[in-house]
Amino acid sequence: MNKAKNVVDFYVLCNKLKYVIRSGWINWGVKKDRLESVAEHIYGTQMLAISMWSEFKYDIDIKKVLTMLAVHELEEIVIGDFTQFEIDKQTKAEMGHKAVKQILSSLLSGKTIEDLILEFDERKSAEAKFAYECDKLECDIQSKLYDKENCVDLTNQQSNKAYQDPEVQKLLASNKSWSEMWILFGQNHYNYDQNFLEVSNYALNNQIDTETK
Repeated sequence: MNKAKNVVDFYVLCNKLKYVIRSGWINWGVKKDRLESVAEHIYGTQMLAISMWSEFKYDIDIKKVLTMLAVHELEEIVIGDFTQFEIDKQTKAEMGHKAVKQILSSLLSGKTIEDLILEFDERKSAEAKFAYECDKLECDIQSKLYDKENCVDLTNQQSNKAYQDPEVQKLLASNKSWSEMWILFGQNHYNYDQNFLEVSNYALNNQIDTETK
């Protein structure tokens, strides 16, 4: 077995996630010169994990969390990025686990990494629950950043399945902005713990300063 080749091959494979654009932003027609890639989303989840762990003093293995988040989207190298409005959860899980096996098959520690992904998907351990909430909250905060730049036209969503969802329609009908709808939808569905809910509410109710400190 050529270990050096395995390292380079795996890196090149994962490098593809730099060019896989997050489909949710595409579906909503976010207008920006450069949309967030899956790789950038992964980075965002890791930075969010570090800051949540720092400020709220979680009793978790943060190194395990960061590794879990680093690999939690590996399946999208093969199957692409799907939102919950485009594919059912079971079908996506089956496709994803098959893709992960394929991607990790040549690595000596492939099974260990695969087990970490399965742990993330099952959301039973403290680390998996924490990582999952980081994964979801990152999207909520990113929507706020896009909304701040007026990147979404809600009058041009005819082909967007997410826009047609009854709960989304109800939130928008109550005069919520696009990002307010996105954040409230997350609060309703992702079972954030008290700390994540606090951060979510801060993002909901405050302007986010994007200037360099």
